[in-house]
Amino acid sequence: MRKWWPLVAVCLGTFVFLLDTTVLTVALPDIGNDLSAPLSALQWVVTIYPLVLAVSLLTVGASADRHGARAVYLAGLAVFGVASLACGLAPTTGVLIAARAVQGIGGAAMAVTTLALTGAVYRGPDLGRAMGVFGAVTGLAAATGPMVGGVLTQYLGWRAVFFLNIPLVAVTVALSLRVLAAVGRPDTGSRVDLPGTITFAVCAGSLTYALTRAGATGWSSPAVLGLLLLAALAFAAFVRVELRRATPLLDVRLFTRASFSAVMTCVIASTAAFAALVYTSLWLQSGLGLGPVRAGLALMPLALTSFVTSLLGGRRLHGKPPRVVLSAGLLLNGAGCALQAGLHADSSAASLAAGLAVTGIGVGLMGPVMGTAVLAAFPPERSGMAAGTMTTFRQLGQTLWVAAFGVLFRNGGGPMADGLNRVLIATAAAGVIGSVLAWLSVPQSAGEKGASATGRRNHTGSRPR
Repeated sequence: MRKWWPLVAVCLGTFVFLLDTTVLTVALPDIGNDLSAPLSALQWVVTIYPLVLAVSLLTVGASADRHGARAVYLAGLAVFGVASLACGLAPTTGVLIAARAVQGIGGAAMAVTTLALTGAVYRGPDLGRAMGVFGAVTGLAAATGPMVGGVLTQYLGWRAVFFLNIPLVAVTVALSLRVLAAVGRPDTGSRVDLPGTITFAVCAGSLTYALTRAGATGWSSPAVLGLLLLAALAFAAFVRVELRRATPLLDVRLFTRASFSAVMTCVIASTAAFAALVYTSLWLQSGLGLGPVRAGLALMPLALTSFVTSLLGGRRLHGKPPRVVLSAGLLLNGAGCALQAGLHADSSAASLAAGLAVTGIGVGLMGPVMGTAVLAAFPPERSGMAAGTMTTFRQLGQTLWVAAFGVLFRNGGGPMADGLNRVLIATAAAGVIGSVLAWLSVPQSAGEKGASATGRRNHTGSRPR
C-alpha cells in the first residue's frame, strides 16, 4: 500500500477541484434566496470559476515546470482552501464571486500538477493502473458534483458546499507533504513568458466569456461577436509571440503534427458528454420535477460505470494502441447519448439509465489513455505544459459545448424533452466524429513522441545550435 499513497494524495486534490466545477449546479436557488442575488449575479457565481481556471492553466503549468510540480500543487491547495473558506463565509454575492475567482487560480495549480506528479512517481504497469484510478476519480468527481451539492444544500445549506473543501484540503496537504517527493529539476533560470501570459489570458478569457454569453444572448449579439473578435486577435498575437520564444508558454509548433492535433481534438470531443449533463439535469429537475438528490441519483449510472471501467481497465489498457482505446471510448460516448435520445412527455428518469451506463464506459476507457497520450507529446521536463494544454482544451471544450447545446436546447420550442433530444443527438454525432478522427490520426504507440519542436530542444529549453 505504501507505494500508492502518492496516488491517493493526487486523487484527493483532483476530486476536490473537479467537484467544485459542478457542485453548485443545484445550490444556486438557495444562494439567490439567501443573498438576495439577481440571476445575473448567480450566473457569475458559476461562470467565474471555469473562466479564471481556463485563463490560468497554461501560466500555472509553466510555473510548475519552473519551480517544481509538488511546490505548485501545495500552493494551489492552500489557495483553494482559503478561497473555499471565504466562499462559505461570503456575506454578499460580490464577495462570493471574488472568492470563486481565487478558487479558480488554486484549482488551476492543482489541475496542471496532478498529471505530472502521477507520471513522475509511477512507471510501466503501475503507471497504467495509476492512470486508471486517476481517470476513475476524474469521472466520478465531475459526475457526482450535482448529487453532492444537492445533499449538502438540502440538509446543511449551500455554505456547506464550500466548507466541505476545507477538511479535504487539509488532509490532502498533510498527506502530500509526507508522501510526495519533489518532481523534476526546477528550471529556475528560464524567464517568465509575460507577453505569452497576457495574450493567452486575453484570448482564453474573452473566448470563455463569449461562449458563456452566447448561450444566454445568442451568437449574433454585438457583445458576443466583439468578444470573439478580441479572442481571435489575441490568439494571433499569442501565436506570434510564442513562435519567437526559446522557452514558450506553449510550443505552438506541436499543432503542426496531425497526431498531437488529433489528441487535442479528442480531448474536446470527450467533454461533450459532460456538457450534455447540464441539460439532462435541467430536464430531470424542471421537466420531471425531481429534487436535487433524486436528480443526482438518476445520473449515477454514468459515474459508477466510469469509475469501475477506469479502475479495472487502467492496467489492462497500458501499452494498448491509444488510437484504438480513444476511438472506442468516443464511439461508446456517442452510442450512449444516442440511447438516451428519443425522450417524450411520458419518459421517466429510468429511460436514461442504459445510455448513461454506456457513456460512462466510454469515459472510463478514455481516462487512463488520454493523459498518457498527451504526456507522450512532451519531454518530461515540460510535463506542466502538457497538463496545462490538455486541461485548457478540456475546460474550453466543455464551455463551448455548453454554449452550443444551450442554443439547441431552447430553439424550436416544444417540450423540454425535445430540446434534450437535440442535445443528445448532437453529442452522439460529436462522439462518432471524434472516434473516426482518433482512428485516423492518433499514434499507434503511447510512447510515440515524434520529432516535435519541443523535443528538439535540450533540457534547458533552448534551441540547439
